[in-house]
Amino acid sequence: MKHSISGRAIGMGGALVAALLLAGCNDNSYLPRDSRHWVALSPDIQSKMSEMGLSKASPILIRAYKKESELEVWKADYAGEYKLLKTFPICRWSGQLGPKRVEGDRQVPEGFYSITPQMMNPNSSFYLSFNVGYPNTFDRQLGRNGSNIMVHGACTSRGCFSMTDKQIADIYALARESFAGGQKAIQMHSLPFRFTPENLAKYRADDNLPFWKNLKEGADRFEVSKREVQVAACNGKYRFGSGAQDPNALCTNPAADDTISLAAREKAKKDEIRVAELTKAGHKALKRIYQDGDQHHSFKHTQHASVGAEDVSRAATVPQGISRVADVSQPDALDIGPVDVPAKKARGLNRQQLLALAHRERFAAEPAASPASTTAVAATSGAPNARTTPAQAVARPSGTPPAVQATALVAEEKKGEKPAFYERWLGSLSGLTASAMGTTESNPGTPAADLPTPPQRR
Repeated sequence: MKHSISGRAIGMGGALVAALLLAGCNDNSYLPRDSRHWVALSPDIQSKMSEMGLSKASPILIRAYKKESELEVWKADYAGEYKLLKTFPICRWSGQLGPKRVEGDRQVPEGFYSITPQMMNPNSSFYLSFNVGYPNTFDRQLGRNGSNIMVHGACTSRGCFSMTDKQIADIYALARESFAGGQKAIQMHSLPFRFTPENLAKYRADDNLPFWKNLKEGADRFEVSKREVQVAACNGKYRFGSGAQDPNALCTNPAADDTISLAAREKAKKDEIRVAELTKAGHKALKRIYQDGDQHHSFKHTQHASVGAEDVSRAATVPQGISRVADVSQPDALDIGPVDVPAKKARGLNRQQLLALAHRERFAAEPAASPASTTAVAATSGAPNARTTPAQAVARPSGTPPAVQATALVAEEKKGEKPAFYERWLGSLSGLTASAMGTTESNPGTPAADLPTPPQRR
């Protein structure tokens, strides 16, 4: 009798597994919510690791660049040196260049963060996600606040790095395998842009430059060593070192003249000389303004982007389903694209004034058209949102700002509101709770974020 019951139980279990897999195949080849976090690494990633001689169990390190809209995953080789495994184009991020300061500012944080296994969220309504660890000790020292800043799928952002579902599946799997291999914490460098002399010269008059130069110190150490950077927060300033010493000791005993420190200083010196040369050659000091973040150019003509009405029928598509979740990006976030304005014009302006300035500069730069000529709004100069139907697209004379844009650009978000779609999608799913502003979802059991520490192997 016992054997019969056991046999039936096994049969029922097998049928349940088969049903789950079948359900996944019927849903754009996605596995159910409780299984998708176990999806294997894609063949592309596995092949790349094999070519590079890397183990799936070795530590990873993440670097993200807002201006370039790229997220890099680095993986350690057997000697502990990190190799660039893959650069993922970021599907959406929100806000402006510069750090996150308060809840609700829609900013994606900048700094050095630490991701632990407890910060992984397999039950995300944005397919899969993990918390980046904001605010860390440095942020808290400066009184910055906010919560639940994620890297997630769904290609929609309210203060997070949003990838496509296929991308986050691979990134999540890489983190999962590294944690299984013994990595205790994944270091993440969240940066405004690649710290090239060209970018530094261009944005040399930005109010955030002192902070960015502090971030560059740590970024340079990684660039010259390809090893995880030792980080400490010392009275509102990052300090960096290398080796296995206590990071907190860096506040009282800065890094010595070791090989990595000397190489990083030499790199910084060369970069400063080049910046001076570019400035002398006439490169203007600019301020970059976004309506509300950006996305990688590879998404500009896909189902993940604003597409003009005349392009909808022939727009390329990404071969994947999209998470069924309400869009938390601002509807017109990509309408005018990034705008570089003279730094002098931008000095002292608030958010609404900066957006209005960007709007004027964008359309002032467009060539005037003859009265008879009209053009549909393009992706980087006022395109309808991807959710806009062709019938809703409005033609306008080239160089003329759309009438609705002026109010959209200067609209201030209402503080303290809890959007209905957050409650609907996040409030009752697997213990997730909604956050009124500046967040995408909460990660149950997330510990207080701390600064990155070198991975420890079991």
